[in-house]
Amino acid sequence: MPDDADPQVMAATLHAELLRRSAMIATAESLTGGALGDLLSAAPGASDTYLGGVVSYATAVKRKLLGVSDATVREHGVVSAECAAEMAAGVRRLLDADVAVSTTGVAGPTEQEGKPVGTVFIGVATDNGVSTTCLDLEGDRPSIRERTCREAISAVLAALVP
Repeated sequence: MPDDADPQVMAATLHAELLRRSAMIATAESLTGGALGDLLSAAPGASDTYLGGVVSYATAVKRKLLGVSDATVREHGVVSAECAAEMAAGVRRLLDADVAVSTTGVAGPTEQEGKPVGTVFIGVATDNGVSTTCLDLEGDRPSIRERTCREAISAVLAALVP
C-alpha cells in the first residue's frame, strides 16, 4: 500500500484478509501506545479478527508479560529488532493468536538507547516464524506513531499475502 494510504482502509483490508483465513491477530505495542490496537478494533466486525493486545511501554512489562529476555534488553536494548521479535512472539503465545504484530522504537522528542528519533522496529509472528522490519521515519511524535501503525499493518499483510 502507498505511504499515504488511509489507516482505516488498511485496517479494513487486514480485517478482510484475516476473516478470509479465519485468523485472529494480537498486538504488542510500545511506541504506538495502543494506537495500533485502537485502529484494528475500529474496523467494523473487528471482534471477528482482533483478540486484543498488550501496551508494554515500560521495559518491565515487556519482560514480565511478553517474555522479552534480560539478555535481549542488555545486549540489544528495547529499541531493536530482537526486542520487536520477542514482543510479537510473546503476545502471540500469551493470547493464542494466529498472527501477532509488535511496535517498538523512538517517537521522540529525544533519542533513546543511543538511537535517534524515528528509529522503529516492527515484529510479525505467524506459524511461519517471526520477521522484523526496521524503519527510519521522519517527522514529529504524532506522525511517527501514525506512520508506524500503517507500516505495522503493511508488514502483517505482507506476511499473510507474500
